[in-house]
Amino acid sequence: MSAASQDVATRNGIFARALIYAVLILFAVYYLLPLYVMVVNSLKPLDEIRQGNMLALPQQWTIAPWLSAWSTAQIGVSPTGLKPYFLNSVMMVVPAVALSTILGALNGYVLTKWRFKGDNIVFGLMLLACFIPFQIVLIPSARILGLTGLAGTITGLVLIHAIYGLGFTTLFFRNYYEAFPTELVRAAQIDGASFFQIFRRILLPSSGPIIVVTVIWQFTNIWNDFLFGSSFSGFNSIPLTVALNNLVNSSTGVKEYNVHFAGAILAALPTLIVYIVSGRYFVRGLMAGAVKG
Repeated sequence: MSAASQDVATRNGIFARALIYAVLILFAVYYLLPLYVMVVNSLKPLDEIRQGNMLALPQQWTIAPWLSAWSTAQIGVSPTGLKPYFLNSVMMVVPAVALSTILGALNGYVLTKWRFKGDNIVFGLMLLACFIPFQIVLIPSARILGLTGLAGTITGLVLIHAIYGLGFTTLFFRNYYEAFPTELVRAAQIDGASFFQIFRRILLPSSGPIIVVTVIWQFTNIWNDFLFGSSFSGFNSIPLTVALNNLVNSSTGVKEYNVHFAGAILAALPTLIVYIVSGRYFVRGLMAGAVKG
């Protein structure tokens, strides 16, 4: 290849790379613009927002809307802020994620290392749960929660989320354990290891990537859920997403848009932090469970 051809190829490569970066930057700006608007306007006084120009930086910076959204904002009829509902969501999400992850891991373990007749049918039925719309299970779930006395409680919400997420967690762990050497399990059986000893000492220590995937998936879905929270929660078990809706749609007093923006960011912060801290492990875990060998 001549020097002229190399120069042309180099210039074309530089131009193509610059074009790609320009497009990516454009998409990034478009994607981050709503977040920018929320953050900027959550730090403005209400009078400044009413002047328009929501893209402008605050002339007077203030964190009063954040403090109000957290502790004194009007949620329905009570000026409690989002704090008690944030705690409700934490008490709902943590056990629901833990329960669905553990049960999904056990299901994946049984369906791959303790095969039985009809195991593929059982897996197919559990996989079907991943495609059932939320709305279809509302009435049966309400009936079951009513019969068990769990309606309107955080425990009832934990149960609903854990069961609904079981199809996804089983799918993740089943695909991951499918690539795990069955010979190790058989060797442990020959040495006298029990069902739970094999699971705890052999499979779980190597399940870090898929556990991260499952926790991120379940945490995001449960934390952001609105339908189950609005349908099955009681006065003392309202999750954060429902409280945020009540804050924005409250008919009491003035519409404090800066407080609404701050509340929305507070509601989104946990999932944002989870993705920032462990997002790269999410992709690694999915790839680890996607191929065999």
